[in-house]
Amino acid sequence: MATLTYLTTTHFDFGAIQKLPAELGRAGISKPLIATDKGVRSAGLVEAVTGALGGDMAISIFDETPGNPTEAAVLKAFDQYASDGCDGVVAIGGGSSMDLGKAVALLAGSGGPLDQYDPLAGGAKRVQSVAPLIAVPTTSGTGSEVSVGFVIIMEDGRKLTFASPHFVPKAAICDPELTLGLPAMMTAATGMDAITHCIEAFLTPTINPPADGVALDGLWRGWRHLPSAVKDGGDRDARCQMMMCSTEGAMSFIKGLGAVHAMSHAAGRIARLNLHHGTLNAVFLPAVLRFNAPNCEEKYERIRQAIGLTPGADIAAAITAMNADIGLPSGLQEMGVEEDDIPEMIAYAMKDLSALTNPRTASENDFEAMIRESF
Repeated sequence: MATLTYLTTTHFDFGAIQKLPAELGRAGISKPLIATDKGVRSAGLVEAVTGALGGDMAISIFDETPGNPTEAAVLKAFDQYASDGCDGVVAIGGGSSMDLGKAVALLAGSGGPLDQYDPLAGGAKRVQSVAPLIAVPTTSGTGSEVSVGFVIIMEDGRKLTFASPHFVPKAAICDPELTLGLPAMMTAATGMDAITHCIEAFLTPTINPPADGVALDGLWRGWRHLPSAVKDGGDRDARCQMMMCSTEGAMSFIKGLGAVHAMSHAAGRIARLNLHHGTLNAVFLPAVLRFNAPNCEEKYERIRQAIGLTPGADIAAAITAMNADIGLPSGLQEMGVEEDDIPEMIAYAMKDLSALTNPRTASENDFEAMIRESF
């Protein structure tokens, strides 16, 4: 049985940020916490967004979101939310800011501690309510603005994926104008994040043909336009297409994800490195595609069609070539991952929520082989 759910309203176009006041009113938010990071704020994007409010609304700005959001940062932001009397969240930024905003909204609506909502421990059933949240992405990667999940590094070192329909923002405002200044390397990394979402979601065994169609459309857009977006950050069409790829990737991973994300989450928790999630996805994707190949013959042909490869062509090799073309690292070693990191990466990948929907079950030995292949 397929359960088809797309619960939020998405405003998508250049200038879409002008929809923010109406969406705040519809959500009943009179004093939002702005969840963002210092980079987004210093780039002037917070002011570009809040400028749409006309200066009449009281706001509280939390700009200390780390590159990989932590439980400590969530608690600090929630304290500010409570002390400033906020009644909703506006998340402005990439996936980190949106994930932190979702976690704050969860604590505001259902209370702490945060780890009680771990879905692998039945935590999704404990979610009672979530404070209203509106998401405004400034990158084209995670698609968290329309997704049911968020990821937080907990105090004990676990990198947990939380998932519930309650976590879908009340509205997503996708304005490609906000991505025009994104640096080339961040464009590349977030773009491969979006492309990986489309591919992994499509390959899961979950039955959801409409989501499959959304994933393939997102992949078609992303594959054709990512090199242009990286080469020329002012290419408005490429920026628009990449933002749609990102949004569609997250719409499609209502089906789940796979081993790429399981390993990326495991590597992303290495505190000394603070590795970018999208870059990790790009590096792990070729090895996972090779591992999954025996179970995905028909679906691989559809992926080849979407990205313009000939029948039977090596998709993993095409991904590797794309990574090189847009300037991403060639492997984990280049990113600072060491041999001693492998055992913990395997252990955490095995326990990650995304591993459950990989099209081919991966053992400890399989994860080790894929990690080593990605070095």
